[in-house]
Amino acid sequence: MAATSPTPSTLSSFLEMANSISELHQAHAVMLKTGLFRDPFAASRLLTKATVLPISSPETLSYALSVFTHIEEPNSYIYNTIIRAYSTSPFPQLALIIFLKMFNSVNKVFPDKYTFTFIVKACATMENAKQGEQVHGLVTKTGLEEDVYIYNTLVHMYAKCGCFGISRGMIDGLIEDDVIAWNALLSVYAERGLFELARELFDEMPVKNVESWNFMVSGYVNVGLVDEARKVFDEMLVKDVVSWNVMITGYIKADKFIEVLTLFEDMLRAKVKPDDCTLVNVLSACAGVGSLSQGKWVHAFIERNGITVHNFLATALVDMYCKCGCIEKGLEVFNCTLRKDISTWNAMIAGFSNHGYLDDALKTFNELIVDGIKPNEVTFVSVLSTCSQ
Repeated sequence: MAATSPTPSTLSSFLEMANSISELHQAHAVMLKTGLFRDPFAASRLLTKATVLPISSPETLSYALSVFTHIEEPNSYIYNTIIRAYSTSPFPQLALIIFLKMFNSVNKVFPDKYTFTFIVKACATMENAKQGEQVHGLVTKTGLEEDVYIYNTLVHMYAKCGCFGISRGMIDGLIEDDVIAWNALLSVYAERGLFELARELFDEMPVKNVESWNFMVSGYVNVGLVDEARKVFDEMLVKDVVSWNVMITGYIKADKFIEVLTLFEDMLRAKVKPDDCTLVNVLSACAGVGSLSQGKWVHAFIERNGITVHNFLATALVDMYCKCGCIEKGLEVFNCTLRKDISTWNAMIAGFSNHGYLDDALKTFNELIVDGIKPNEVTFVSVLSTCSQ
């Protein structure tokens, strides 16, 4: 950051561009040094960024919690930001602990509809019906039960906790049909493979949206019933990028690579713009059938459309080129990837090893160690395979 003392506005701009926890640490240090951390707006901007980093992990969540605990008088927005971050994390119980801290705060910060929406989500993540019922009681006491967002989140929470009767009863109690409430229950039925209940509910729905259809397709895909998923997919009058991705993912899981490539062509003809998830799966299919020409076409499509090649897309490109026998092009993509993660390194090491470039495989492994990247089981399998040749 600049040597001059930052203002809340300049700091906000810097945080907007920050993409790593180290950059947040840098901003945090400047804020502490200049006293800007005491500014509620500046502190909330730092906290918000810490909860929405592109690469979220226990480390970033822990850092966000550290930032939160050092804010002297957090307001409702700050409480809601940290509660939201933990509500769907691997540690949802921390959302409840912070919620209780908010309830008992000295400066009387009262929960609002956003707080309750996030805390109900935390109960759903924990699948804790008892805790959910207690929060529901608080919602009722505060007169917020009629809020549509809270109501729909409660429907989903009860379904996630296995209280299907309560969830269905809440849907039946709606004065006006709300597709989001119906979807909340449908999503859980589909997620858990309860297809008879899912189909029955789906057929009963007074209104369906594309998300309703996606839940049905996804439910079949998740248990490997790709033919059933395709039947539902083909019934859809409107498909979004999620619809296509779910069906393509189903074919990838079933190793039906030709179907992936055909479906991708259909997607482009339908003028639906593919996203990174689509492209990663299509590149995987190209690798699966060993089609270098189609893989090159996808790569050209990425470049032609100015799509940013993030780590996972770079890894898919390296993997595709190596599996199609074009090591030189794989290495070119690898070298152009600035922030390689372990998967990118693994793809390149495996590519070298599988094609007999043993010295290059070991050299790349050494470079990984020098760069401070921690190898995983996949790395060691490739290295051991190299050494045994």
